[in-house]
Amino acid sequence: MASTTAIGDAELIRDFSLQALPDAFYDNPYPTYRALQAHDPLHRMPDGSLFLTRHSDLEAIYKDTTRFSSDKKMEFAPKYGVGSLLFEHHTTSLVFNDPPLHTRVRHLIAGALSPRAIAETEPRLVALVDRLLDDMAARGHADLIEDFASAIPIEVIGNLLGVPHDERGPLRGWSLAILGALEPTLSAEVQSRGETAVAEFLDYLRRLVANRRARPGNAEHDVLTRLIAGETAGGERLGESELLQNCIFILNAGHETTTNLIGNGLELLLRFPEQKQRLIDEPALIRPTIEEFLRFESSNQLGNRSAAVETEIGGIALPKGTLITLCIGAANRDPAQFAAPDQLDISRSPNRHLAFASGAHVCAGLNLARMEGRIAIGRFMARFPNFAAAGPAKRARRARFRGFTSLPVTLG
Repeated sequence: MASTTAIGDAELIRDFSLQALPDAFYDNPYPTYRALQAHDPLHRMPDGSLFLTRHSDLEAIYKDTTRFSSDKKMEFAPKYGVGSLLFEHHTTSLVFNDPPLHTRVRHLIAGALSPRAIAETEPRLVALVDRLLDDMAARGHADLIEDFASAIPIEVIGNLLGVPHDERGPLRGWSLAILGALEPTLSAEVQSRGETAVAEFLDYLRRLVANRRARPGNAEHDVLTRLIAGETAGGERLGESELLQNCIFILNAGHETTTNLIGNGLELLLRFPEQKQRLIDEPALIRPTIEEFLRFESSNQLGNRSAAVETEIGGIALPKGTLITLCIGAANRDPAQFAAPDQLDISRSPNRHLAFASGAHVCAGLNLARMEGRIAIGRFMARFPNFAAAGPAKRARRARFRGFTSLPVTLG
Protein backbone atom coordinates (compact mmCIF):
# COMPACT_ATOMS: atom_id res chain seq x y z
CA MET A 1 0.00 0.00 0.00
CA ALA A 2 1.32 3.41 -0.88
CA SER A 3 2.36 5.56 2.04
CA THR A 4 0.26 8.57 3.06
CA THR A 5 3.19 10.83 2.16
CA ALA A 6 3.50 9.34 -1.32
CA ILE A 7 -0.24 9.72 -1.91
CA GLY A 8 -0.09 13.34 -0.75
CA ASP A 9 2.89 14.06 -2.98
CA ALA A 10 1.16 12.50 -5.97
CA GLU A 11 -1.87 14.74 -5.45
CA LEU A 12 0.34 17.83 -5.22
CA ILE A 13 2.19 17.21 -8.47
CA ARG A 14 -0.25 15.26 -10.66
CA ASP A 15 -1.67 18.29 -12.44
CA PHE A 16 0.83 20.91 -11.30
CA SER A 17 0.78 23.94 -13.56
CA LEU A 18 1.76 27.56 -13.02
CA GLN A 19 -1.42 28.46 -14.90
CA ALA A 20 -3.69 26.91 -12.26
CA LEU A 21 -2.18 27.31 -8.80
CA PRO A 22 -4.32 26.70 -5.72
CA ASP A 23 -4.52 29.61 -3.30
CA ALA A 24 -2.65 27.65 -0.61
CA PHE A 25 0.40 27.54 -2.90
CA TYR A 26 1.00 31.27 -2.44
CA ASP A 27 1.18 30.89 1.33
CA ASN A 28 3.49 27.88 1.22
CA PRO A 29 4.79 26.51 -2.09
CA TYR A 30 7.46 24.35 -0.47
CA PRO A 31 5.47 21.11 0.00
CA THR A 32 4.77 21.18 -3.74
CA TYR A 33 8.42 21.91 -4.51
CA ARG A 34 9.54 19.03 -2.26
CA ALA A 35 7.16 16.62 -3.96
CA LEU A 36 8.32 17.65 -7.43
CA GLN A 37 11.96 17.42 -6.40
CA ALA A 38 11.50 13.92 -4.97
CA HIS A 39 9.28 12.42 -7.67
CA ASP A 40 9.32 14.57 -10.82
CA PRO A 41 12.27 17.00 -10.81
CA LEU A 42 11.92 17.65 -14.56
CA HIS A 43 8.18 18.14 -14.56
CA ARG A 44 6.40 18.48 -17.89
CA MET A 45 3.59 21.00 -17.50
CA PRO A 46 0.34 20.83 -19.52
CA ASP A 47 1.57 23.48 -21.96
CA GLY A 48 4.63 21.37 -22.82
CA SER A 49 7.15 23.47 -20.90
CA LEU A 50 9.45 22.07 -18.21
CA PHE A 51 9.51 23.00 -14.52
CA LEU A 52 12.89 22.21 -12.93
CA THR A 53 13.51 22.00 -9.18
CA ARG A 54 17.01 20.51 -8.65
CA HIS A 55 19.90 22.78 -7.71
CA SER A 56 22.29 20.95 -10.04
CA ASP A 57 19.99 21.32 -13.06
CA LEU A 58 19.49 25.05 -12.48
CA GLU A 59 23.19 25.65 -12.02
CA ALA A 60 24.02 23.78 -15.23
CA ILE A 61 21.49 25.79 -17.25
CA TYR A 62 22.55 29.13 -15.77
CA LYS A 63 26.12 28.48 -16.86
CA ASP A 64 25.32 27.34 -20.41
CA THR A 65 24.31 30.33 -22.51
CA THR A 66 24.97 28.43 -25.73
CA ARG A 67 22.23 25.82 -25.27
CA PHE A 68 19.85 27.85 -23.09
CA SER A 69 18.63 31.32 -24.01
CA SER A 70 17.28 34.17 -21.88
CA ASP A 71 15.57 35.82 -24.87
CA LYS A 72 11.82 36.02 -24.25
CA LYS A 73 10.43 37.26 -27.56
CA MET A 74 8.86 33.90 -28.44
CA GLU A 75 7.36 33.47 -24.96
CA PHE A 76 6.15 37.04 -24.46
CA ALA A 77 4.65 37.64 -27.92
CA PRO A 78 1.45 35.68 -27.19
CA LYS A 79 1.39 36.83 -23.57
CA TYR A 80 1.54 40.60 -24.15
CA GLY A 81 1.10 41.03 -27.88
CA VAL A 82 3.89 42.15 -30.21
CA GLY A 83 4.00 45.94 -30.24
CA SER A 84 2.63 46.31 -26.70
CA LEU A 85 4.61 48.39 -24.22
CA LEU A 86 5.07 45.42 -21.88
CA PHE A 87 6.44 43.34 -24.76
CA GLU A 88 8.83 46.12 -25.76
CA HIS A 89 10.02 46.59 -22.19
CA HIS A 90 10.51 42.98 -21.17
CA THR A 91 12.21 41.98 -24.43
CA THR A 92 14.63 44.91 -24.34
CA SER A 93 15.73 44.88 -20.68
CA LEU A 94 18.96 43.28 -19.56
CA VAL A 95 17.60 40.21 -17.78
CA PHE A 96 15.63 38.86 -20.75
CA ASN A 97 18.35 39.09 -23.36
CA ASP A 98 21.39 37.24 -24.61
CA PRO A 99 24.70 38.69 -25.82
CA PRO A 100 25.51 41.09 -27.36
CA LEU A 101 22.82 43.34 -25.80
CA HIS A 102 23.17 41.67 -22.42
CA THR A 103 26.95 42.07 -22.46
CA ARG A 104 26.85 45.75 -23.44
CA VAL A 105 24.27 46.80 -20.86
CA ARG A 106 25.67 44.66 -18.07
CA HIS A 107 29.12 46.19 -18.58
CA LEU A 108 27.69 49.67 -18.10
CA ILE A 109 25.61 48.85 -15.04
CA ALA A 110 28.26 46.72 -13.35
CA GLY A 111 30.80 49.51 -13.67
CA ALA A 112 28.60 51.81 -11.62
CA LEU A 113 28.00 49.04 -9.05
CA SER A 114 31.64 48.21 -8.33
CA PRO A 115 32.54 47.28 -4.73
CA ARG A 116 34.19 50.67 -4.26
CA ALA A 117 31.18 52.57 -5.59
CA ILE A 118 28.82 50.56 -3.38
CA ALA A 119 30.98 51.11 -0.29
CA GLU A 120 30.83 54.85 -0.90
CA THR A 121 27.03 54.76 -0.76
CA GLU A 122 26.96 53.07 2.67
CA PRO A 123 26.93 56.26 4.81
CA ARG A 124 23.87 57.57 2.95
CA LEU A 125 22.14 54.22 3.38
CA VAL A 126 22.89 54.16 7.11
CA ALA A 127 21.48 57.68 7.46
CA LEU A 128 18.33 56.68 5.55
CA VAL A 129 17.77 53.55 7.65
CA ASP A 130 18.30 55.45 10.90
CA ARG A 131 15.83 58.12 9.81
CA LEU A 132 13.21 55.46 9.08
CA LEU A 133 13.90 53.80 12.44
CA ASP A 134 13.48 57.15 14.20
CA ASP A 135 10.13 57.69 12.51
CA MET A 136 8.91 54.24 13.55
CA ALA A 137 10.20 54.68 17.10
CA ALA A 138 8.19 57.87 17.46
CA ARG A 139 5.01 55.89 16.70
CA GLY A 140 5.88 52.73 18.63
CA HIS A 141 4.48 50.53 15.87
CA ALA A 142 4.99 50.07 12.15
CA ASP A 143 4.11 48.20 9.01
CA LEU A 144 7.53 46.83 8.13
CA ILE A 145 6.75 46.74 4.41
CA GLU A 146 5.20 50.16 3.91
CA ASP A 147 7.23 52.05 6.51
CA PHE A 148 10.60 50.34 6.12
CA ALA A 149 11.35 47.56 3.61
CA SER A 150 9.87 49.22 0.53
CA ALA A 151 11.21 52.68 1.34
CA ILE A 152 14.86 51.64 1.32
CA PRO A 153 15.41 50.33 -2.24
CA ILE A 154 13.33 53.15 -3.75
CA GLU A 155 15.72 55.69 -2.21
CA VAL A 156 18.83 53.68 -3.13
CA ILE A 157 17.79 53.20 -6.78
CA GLY A 158 16.56 56.80 -6.93
CA ASN A 159 20.03 57.90 -5.87
CA LEU A 160 21.73 55.64 -8.44
CA LEU A 161 19.63 57.07 -11.25
CA GLY A 162 19.73 60.60 -9.86
CA VAL A 163 15.93 60.89 -9.57
CA PRO A 164 15.08 64.07 -7.62
CA HIS A 165 13.61 63.26 -4.19
CA ASP A 166 10.34 65.06 -4.87
CA GLU A 167 9.80 62.98 -8.03
CA ARG A 168 10.16 59.49 -6.48
CA GLY A 169 6.54 59.07 -5.40
CA PRO A 170 5.31 57.04 -8.41
CA LEU A 171 8.36 54.73 -8.64
CA ARG A 172 7.12 51.95 -6.37
CA GLY A 173 3.69 51.78 -7.99
CA TRP A 174 5.19 51.64 -11.47
CA SER A 175 7.55 48.86 -10.45
CA LEU A 176 4.85 46.73 -8.80
CA ALA A 177 2.57 47.08 -11.82
CA ILE A 178 5.26 46.15 -14.35
CA LEU A 179 6.58 43.20 -12.36
CA GLY A 180 3.06 42.02 -11.61
CA ALA A 181 2.61 41.44 -15.32
CA LEU A 182 5.44 38.85 -15.20
CA GLU A 183 3.35 36.44 -13.12
CA PRO A 184 2.50 33.15 -14.87
CA THR A 185 -1.16 34.12 -15.22
CA LEU A 186 -2.07 37.55 -16.58
CA SER A 187 -5.50 39.10 -16.16
CA ALA A 188 -6.71 41.94 -18.37
CA GLU A 189 -6.64 44.26 -15.35
CA VAL A 190 -3.03 43.41 -14.44
CA GLN A 191 -1.96 43.78 -18.07
CA SER A 192 -3.65 47.18 -18.31
CA ARG A 193 -1.93 48.38 -15.13
CA GLY A 194 1.41 47.20 -16.47
CA GLU A 195 0.91 48.94 -19.83
CA THR A 196 -0.04 52.19 -18.10
CA ALA A 197 2.96 51.97 -15.78
CA VAL A 198 5.41 51.46 -18.66
CA ALA A 199 3.88 54.39 -20.57
CA GLU A 200 4.04 56.75 -17.59
CA PHE A 201 7.54 55.63 -16.64
CA LEU A 202 8.81 56.15 -20.20
CA ASP A 203 7.32 59.65 -20.31
CA TYR A 204 9.07 60.49 -17.06
CA LEU A 205 12.39 58.99 -18.15
CA ARG A 206 12.45 60.92 -21.40
CA ARG A 207 12.38 64.13 -19.39
CA LEU A 208 14.94 62.83 -16.88
CA VAL A 209 17.32 61.71 -19.66
CA ALA A 210 17.01 65.05 -21.45
CA ASN A 211 17.94 66.87 -18.23
CA ARG A 212 20.88 64.53 -17.62
CA ARG A 213 22.17 64.95 -21.15
CA ALA A 214 22.21 68.70 -20.54
CA ARG A 215 23.73 68.36 -17.06
CA PRO A 216 25.66 65.06 -16.74
CA GLY A 217 26.40 63.61 -13.32
CA ASN A 218 29.47 61.72 -12.11
CA ALA A 219 29.57 58.54 -14.21
CA GLU A 220 31.42 56.74 -11.39
CA HIS A 221 28.23 56.78 -9.31
CA ASP A 222 25.39 57.98 -11.55
CA VAL A 223 24.15 54.95 -13.48
CA LEU A 224 22.01 57.06 -15.80
CA THR A 225 24.94 59.28 -16.81
CA ARG A 226 26.99 56.14 -17.41
CA LEU A 227 24.30 54.59 -19.62
CA ILE A 228 23.92 57.81 -21.60
CA ALA A 229 27.67 58.09 -22.13
CA GLY A 230 27.75 54.48 -23.36
CA GLU A 231 31.24 53.74 -22.12
CA THR A 232 31.36 50.17 -23.34
CA ALA A 233 34.60 48.44 -24.23
CA GLY A 234 33.88 49.09 -27.91
CA GLY A 235 32.55 52.59 -27.41
CA GLU A 236 29.08 51.62 -28.68
CA ARG A 237 26.22 53.60 -27.15
CA LEU A 238 22.81 52.26 -26.29
CA GLY A 239 19.91 53.14 -28.54
CA GLU A 240 17.19 55.35 -27.05
CA SER A 241 14.80 52.44 -26.42
CA GLU A 242 17.57 50.32 -24.89
CA LEU A 243 18.50 53.19 -22.59
CA LEU A 244 14.97 53.90 -21.38
CA GLN A 245 13.90 50.29 -20.96
CA ASN A 246 17.01 49.40 -18.98
CA CYS A 247 16.45 52.35 -16.65
CA ILE A 248 13.05 50.80 -15.91
CA PHE A 249 14.77 47.43 -15.43
CA ILE A 250 17.23 48.87 -12.90
CA LEU A 251 14.38 50.13 -10.73
CA ASN A 252 12.43 46.89 -11.04
CA ALA A 253 15.43 44.64 -10.40
CA GLY A 254 16.48 46.56 -7.31
CA HIS A 255 13.09 47.39 -5.85
CA GLU A 256 10.79 44.43 -5.20
CA THR A 257 13.50 41.82 -4.65
CA THR A 258 15.23 43.94 -1.99
CA THR A 259 11.90 44.88 -0.40
CA ASN A 260 11.15 41.16 -0.20
CA LEU A 261 14.59 40.33 1.22
CA ILE A 262 14.11 42.78 4.11
CA GLY A 263 10.45 41.93 4.71
CA ASN A 264 10.94 38.17 4.44
CA GLY A 265 13.97 38.32 6.71
CA LEU A 266 12.23 40.22 9.50
CA GLU A 267 9.20 37.90 9.27
CA LEU A 268 11.51 34.87 9.52
CA LEU A 269 12.95 36.25 12.75
CA LEU A 270 9.42 36.40 14.14
CA ARG A 271 8.69 32.87 12.92
CA PHE A 272 11.94 31.43 14.33
CA PRO A 273 12.49 33.09 17.72
CA GLU A 274 15.51 30.93 18.56
CA GLN A 275 17.28 32.26 15.46
CA LYS A 276 16.20 35.78 16.35
CA GLN A 277 17.82 35.34 19.76
CA ARG A 278 21.01 34.04 18.15
CA LEU A 279 21.24 37.20 16.06
CA ILE A 280 20.61 39.36 19.12
CA ASP A 281 23.36 37.52 21.00
CA GLU A 282 25.76 37.47 18.03
CA PRO A 283 25.15 40.50 15.80
CA ALA A 284 28.30 39.62 13.83
CA LEU A 285 26.22 36.83 12.26
CA ILE A 286 24.35 39.37 10.16
CA ARG A 287 26.21 38.52 6.93
CA PRO A 288 25.48 34.76 6.96
CA THR A 289 22.00 35.63 8.23
CA ILE A 290 21.29 37.60 5.04
CA GLU A 291 22.53 34.69 2.92
CA GLU A 292 20.24 32.30 4.79
CA PHE A 293 17.24 34.60 4.33
CA LEU A 294 18.02 34.69 0.60
CA ARG A 295 18.14 30.89 0.51
CA PHE A 296 15.19 30.09 2.77
CA GLU A 297 12.68 32.57 1.29
CA SER A 298 14.12 33.57 -2.08
CA SER A 299 12.78 36.97 -3.13
CA ASN A 300 12.63 35.79 -6.74
CA GLN A 301 11.28 32.23 -6.86
CA LEU A 302 11.20 31.58 -10.61
CA GLY A 303 13.50 32.11 -13.56
CA ASN A 304 13.09 31.19 -17.21
CA ARG A 305 15.11 29.93 -20.14
CA SER A 306 14.37 28.35 -23.50
CA ALA A 307 16.29 25.74 -25.44
CA ALA A 308 18.35 27.65 -28.00
CA VAL A 309 19.14 24.41 -29.86
CA GLU A 310 17.87 20.86 -29.82
CA THR A 311 19.39 19.50 -26.62
CA GLU A 312 18.69 17.56 -23.42
CA ILE A 313 18.69 18.08 -19.67
CA GLY A 314 18.66 15.31 -17.11
CA GLY A 315 18.21 12.75 -19.86
CA ILE A 316 15.08 14.42 -21.28
CA ALA A 317 15.24 15.47 -24.94
CA LEU A 318 14.31 19.11 -25.56
CA PRO A 319 13.32 20.37 -28.99
CA LYS A 320 14.63 23.81 -29.88
CA GLY A 321 12.38 26.46 -28.38
CA THR A 322 11.24 24.41 -25.37
CA LEU A 323 10.33 26.77 -22.53
CA ILE A 324 11.91 26.04 -19.15
CA THR A 325 10.97 27.40 -15.72
CA LEU A 326 13.83 27.36 -13.22
CA CYS A 327 12.41 27.06 -9.70
CA ILE A 328 14.91 28.96 -7.57
CA GLY A 329 12.75 28.54 -4.46
CA ALA A 330 12.92 24.76 -4.80
CA ALA A 331 16.62 24.60 -5.72
CA ASN A 332 17.48 26.62 -2.61
CA ARG A 333 15.88 23.90 -0.49
CA ASP A 334 17.34 20.94 -2.37
CA PRO A 335 18.48 18.31 0.17
CA ALA A 336 21.17 17.21 -2.27
CA GLN A 337 22.78 20.65 -1.81
CA PHE A 338 21.72 21.78 1.68
CA ALA A 339 21.64 19.81 4.93
CA ALA A 340 18.28 20.15 6.71
CA PRO A 341 17.04 22.48 3.95
CA ASP A 342 13.75 23.36 5.66
CA GLN A 343 15.55 24.47 8.83
CA LEU A 344 16.52 28.15 9.14
CA ASP A 345 20.16 28.33 10.24
CA ILE A 346 21.62 31.84 10.29
CA SER A 347 25.17 30.47 10.57
CA ARG A 348 24.80 28.04 7.65
CA SER A 349 28.08 27.46 5.80
CA PRO A 350 28.62 26.78 3.00
CA ASN A 351 25.51 28.35 1.49
CA ARG A 352 25.62 28.11 -2.30
CA HIS A 353 22.11 29.41 -2.89
CA LEU A 354 20.89 30.59 -6.28
CA ALA A 355 18.90 33.62 -5.13
CA PHE A 356 21.03 35.80 -7.41
CA ALA A 357 21.11 33.19 -10.22
CA SER A 358 24.54 32.16 -11.53
CA GLY A 359 26.76 32.33 -14.58
CA ALA A 360 26.58 35.19 -17.09
CA HIS A 361 23.24 36.39 -15.71
CA VAL A 362 24.24 36.49 -12.06
CA CYS A 363 22.60 39.59 -10.57
CA ALA A 364 24.73 42.68 -11.24
CA GLY A 365 23.41 44.32 -8.08
CA LEU A 366 23.95 41.40 -5.70
CA ASN A 367 26.46 43.24 -3.50
CA LEU A 368 24.19 46.27 -3.30
CA ALA A 369 21.25 44.08 -2.27
CA ARG A 370 23.37 42.34 0.36
CA MET A 371 24.46 45.67 1.78
CA GLU A 372 20.89 46.97 1.91
CA GLY A 373 19.73 43.82 3.70
CA ARG A 374 22.66 43.80 6.11
CA ILE A 375 22.28 47.44 7.13
CA ALA A 376 18.48 47.46 7.23
CA ILE A 377 18.02 44.27 9.25
CA GLY A 378 21.17 44.67 11.35
CA ARG A 379 20.32 48.19 12.48
CA PHE A 380 16.64 47.34 12.96
CA MET A 381 17.54 44.47 15.29
CA ALA A 382 20.03 46.58 17.24
CA ARG A 383 17.31 49.19 17.76
CA PHE A 384 14.23 46.99 18.25
CA PRO A 385 15.30 43.51 19.46
CA ASN A 386 11.90 42.97 21.12
CA PHE A 387 9.74 43.69 18.08
CA ALA A 388 6.67 41.48 17.83
CA ALA A 389 3.79 40.82 15.45
CA ALA A 390 0.86 43.21 15.87
CA GLY A 391 -1.52 41.41 13.51
CA PRO A 392 -1.51 38.92 10.66
CA ALA A 393 1.07 39.39 7.94
CA LYS A 394 -0.37 39.63 4.42
CA ARG A 395 1.56 37.78 1.75
CA ALA A 396 1.43 38.92 -1.87
CA ARG A 397 -0.42 36.42 -4.05
CA ARG A 398 2.49 36.01 -6.42
CA ALA A 399 4.33 32.91 -7.56
CA ARG A 400 7.41 34.61 -9.06
CA PHE A 401 8.17 37.27 -6.45
CA ARG A 402 7.74 36.06 -2.86
CA GLY A 403 7.12 38.70 -0.24
CA PHE A 404 4.58 40.51 1.89
CA THR A 405 2.29 43.44 1.25
CA SER A 406 1.86 44.13 4.97
CA LEU A 407 3.78 43.15 8.12
CA PRO A 408 2.42 45.00 11.17
CA VAL A 409 4.57 44.98 14.31
CA THR A 410 5.00 46.63 17.67
CA LEU A 411 8.54 47.73 18.36
CA GLY A 412 8.91 46.87 22.04
